[in-house]
Amino acid sequence: MDRTNITQQASTSTAIPLRGELSRGAPPPRALGRVSFGGSLQWALEGPGWSFVRLGADLLLLCSAVVIALGGLSATMHVGASSAPLLALPPLVLLLFYLRGLYRTRLRALVLDGIVPVISGVSVGAMSVAIFGLFINGAAPPQYETLRAWLYALVAVGLGRVALSGAQRAARARRLVGKPVLIMGAGIVGVQVARRLEAHPEYGLAPIGFLDEDPRSLGEVGGRDVPVLGTIDDLDQTVMKTGVKNLIVAFSSVADARVSRLIQRCQELGVEVSVVPRMFDTINNRVRYDTVGGLPLLSFTSVDPRGVQFAAKHAFDRAFALFLLIVLSPVILLAALAVRLSSSGPVLFSQRRVGRDGKAFNLYKFRSMRLIRDELDDNGEDPVKFLLGGDTAPGGVEGRDRRTLVGRFIRRCSIDELPQLVNVLRGEMSLIGPRPERPEFVELFRQDIVRYGDRHRVKSGITGWAQVHGLRGQTSLAERVEWDNYYIANWSLGLDLKILALTLVALFRNPE
Repeated sequence: MDRTNITQQASTSTAIPLRGELSRGAPPPRALGRVSFGGSLQWALEGPGWSFVRLGADLLLLCSAVVIALGGLSATMHVGASSAPLLALPPLVLLLFYLRGLYRTRLRALVLDGIVPVISGVSVGAMSVAIFGLFINGAAPPQYETLRAWLYALVAVGLGRVALSGAQRAARARRLVGKPVLIMGAGIVGVQVARRLEAHPEYGLAPIGFLDEDPRSLGEVGGRDVPVLGTIDDLDQTVMKTGVKNLIVAFSSVADARVSRLIQRCQELGVEVSVVPRMFDTINNRVRYDTVGGLPLLSFTSVDPRGVQFAAKHAFDRAFALFLLIVLSPVILLAALAVRLSSSGPVLFSQRRVGRDGKAFNLYKFRSMRLIRDELDDNGEDPVKFLLGGDTAPGGVEGRDRRTLVGRFIRRCSIDELPQLVNVLRGEMSLIGPRPERPEFVELFRQDIVRYGDRHRVKSGITGWAQVHGLRGQTSLAERVEWDNYYIANWSLGLDLKILALTLVALFRNPE
C-alpha cells in the first residue's frame, strides 16, 4: 500500500505571492477585502458593544424575573419592607457575574461553560439577599418569593445567554461579524493557525496575512491561503493599512528579544496580542503560574491514565454501561430484530480495533450493510485496499454504499454503536475516549501523524471530545488527533460530563 503523508495539507487555492513579490504601494491583497467587518451588528456582537449587550440583557431579564416573582409591576412598586431586599438581586447578580468573568470576551465559549457560573451567581445572589433581609428586617423575604425569583432568574438569564451566544455564533459562521487578525510567523504552526481560523469562523478571527522575516516556502508548509504582508518592521504600516486590532504570535524566525519589542509596540498601537506558547503540545489546563523573583515560572501537572482518577472513571463506565443496557434494552432488541429482518446475515458486526496499550480487541456494532462476502468491511469495502488521501481519516461509508434502509436509520441515530456498551462492560473500552482505529490504519498513522500513538495511553471510547465537535467519519485526521490528545491531557470529571451532554446534542446531527 502506498503511504501518503497524512499531516501535509496541500492548499487548493491559487498561490499567493510571497512578501518579496508584493508591491509596497499595492492595495491590500484579496484576503483583506473578504474580512472587512463593520456596522452596528459588528459593534453589538463582536466589538465593544458585546459586553454592554450581555450586561443589558442580563439586567433586563433579572429585573423581569424579580418583577414576576413579586406579582407584577404594580405589586413591585408597592412592595413591602419584608420583600424589598429582593430588589437588590439584579445588581448583586451582575456584580457576581462580573467577578466570575462572564463579561470577558472569549474566542469560543460553549453554552455549557457558562452554566455553572450562572447557577452559582444567581444562587449566591439569592442567598445573599435573604441574609441581607434577615439582617435589616429581622426576617428573610418570604420563602416562596425568594424561590420564585431564584428560579425565574435562572431560567431567564440562562435562555437569554443561549440566545445571545447562538446569535453571535450564527453571525460568525456567516462571516457577518469577526475580527481581522495578523499572524506573526509564516511557518508550519502559523499556517496551521490560519487554516484553523479559516475553517472555523465561529472563533470570530479572520486571518488577513502573515508577518515574517524569513517565511518557509510554500512546499514546506503545504501552501498558504493568505499572503505574507511583510516583516515585523512593517507592523506599523500594516496596522495602519488594514486597521487590524489583533495579532497572533505563532513561532517565527525572529529572535525572542525582537518579539518582546513587537508585543510592546502592539500595546502602544492598541493591538491585542495572543501567543502560541512554546511546547504548546505539553500544556494543559492544570498549568500553575509562579514567580522566581520577577521571573515567571510555569509548572505542568499531567494526568496519570493509570492513576486513581482513571480507575474511578472506569468503574463508573462499567456501572453506567450496565445501567444503559438495562434502560435501552427495548431499543436494542428492536434494533436487533430490524437488522435481522432487513437483510440476510448476522445481527452484530465485529471488527478488530486497537485500544489501550496497543492491544487489539473485537468492537461490536449492529450490522448496517448488505453482506456480499465475509472479508468485506462493514464500511463498504476491503479496508486494506481503501485509504483516503491527504488528511482525511477513514470512516463513514467507504467505497460502494451497501447500507440497508434500516442501516441508514441506525447509523443516523447512532443506534448501531449501542453494542459497544458490551465492550465497556468487558473493560475493553470506556464510555468516553478517543475512537479506536483498525490495526492496518494504526500502523500507517503512527508513522505519519505526530503524536498519534498518544491516544493508546487510555481506553478507547464510544464517544469523545473530537466526535462531539463534528470530527466523525471522513474528517480531518490531524484535527481529530489534536482534539483527542487535548482530552487526554485535560481530562476531568467535568469534561466527561460536558462530553456526555454534547453527545446528546450531537445525536440530532447526521454523524456521517
